[in-house]
Amino acid sequence: MNAAAVRQPPDTAAAQVVGFMQPFIERALKDRARYRYVQPRVLPEGDAFRIEAPCCSRNVDKEGGVIDIALLRPVPDGSWQVYARNHPMGIWELQARGLTLGDALETVCIDADRIFWP
Repeated sequence: MNAAAVRQPPDTAAAQVVGFMQPFIERALKDRARYRYVQPRVLPEGDAFRIEAPCCSRNVDKEGGVIDIALLRPVPDGSWQVYARNHPMGIWELQARGLTLGDALETVCIDADRIFWP
């Protein structure tokens, strides 16, 4: 049997959700409290969205290079998980779960403890 014949068609519903969610997240980031003068990027990463931005504080990257800020991951129950990057360890650490997307974005944008925007 031809392998191409058994391949599933692309999931257009998933592509539409990514197409809708990414600009929504990008707009929300404009209201953040920290480093408003840098331009963060939102990148689809599997079923999640990764936020990256130049390192203005130079705390993580002395050259001011692009660093990971947050990972927003949807959960099958409709809620969202928010991860922050532990830069020294090179891993994502769960910061919050069970949030709406709006609450997840607010967590990243306010960032009173400088967890996401170091």
